[in-house]
Amino acid sequence: MNPASAPPGTPPLAAQLQTVQGSPPSQFWALLPCAGSGTRAVAGVAASSANLPKQYHVVAGLPLVLHTLAAFAGVERLRSTLVAVAPGDQFFAAHPSPLYFVAPCGGPTRADTVLAGLRELRARGAQERDWVLVHDAARCLVTTEQINALIDACISDQVGGLLAHQLADTLKTASSGPGGVRVVSTVDRGDKWLAQTPQMFRLGPLAEALEKFGSIATDEASAMEATGQHPRLVPGSALNFKVTYPEDFVLAEAVLAQRMHAGTLARFGGLRVSEPTAPAPPEGADAQRSTG
Repeated sequence: MNPASAPPGTPPLAAQLQTVQGSPPSQFWALLPCAGSGTRAVAGVAASSANLPKQYHVVAGLPLVLHTLAAFAGVERLRSTLVAVAPGDQFFAAHPSPLYFVAPCGGPTRADTVLAGLRELRARGAQERDWVLVHDAARCLVTTEQINALIDACISDQVGGLLAHQLADTLKTASSGPGGVRVVSTVDRGDKWLAQTPQMFRLGPLAEALEKFGSIATDEASAMEATGQHPRLVPGSALNFKVTYPEDFVLAEAVLAQRMHAGTLARFGGLRVSEPTAPAPPEGADAQRSTG
């Protein structure tokens, strides 16, 4: 049907595609695994905060995870956002907000945490065909626009997909020996992508995949791949890196300072600094990060 001639009140094509046998359109939920300790990122930080998980370190005036949540708060299509924390984690008691809810369902691995989070979403009313966007809490530079682009690209897809960034650097394989680590070969980078998040899949199939393959899955897409599915790759950004190493805090600070972190402050308040200046990235640092 030509959209211009569609009867008044006809739902968009995407909404029609989400309706199966008269069921209501699928809803969208976000799930942030937030139970990790981030030992690589906090190595070398000040002793006073060395035991603080990386997602709670202050970046550009606010805890890192609040910048992440601010981006999701701008996605109007989301029914709700679940933050899955470790049992006993009281961080969010000091940061209550109607923009998300917190559940102490974190497990020993990412897959365990996500699977427990999916169960929590079911308890909140999520259905098997609802879409769930799983996102690393430590990817604090994702934007509302990128999240919406993922939804737009995957809403009509049979599998789902993920944000990813096409590899730009030359890729090498290596071996270790008496002479140190040396190049073995150069790998064709033409079809290589760096997996990012959010990763968007239907609740039922994702839960089934994680139950079967969670122990070997490094992300949700790899669990889906193990079932024979081929998730869609949606171009993301080199700036959507996960804070993994100490120098990443400096890079994240620089980007957020450039954005003036207005979106985070508008939604969560917090410490305002006068005319923040972006610190220079450490020598040799590169915003192009691999996933971990």
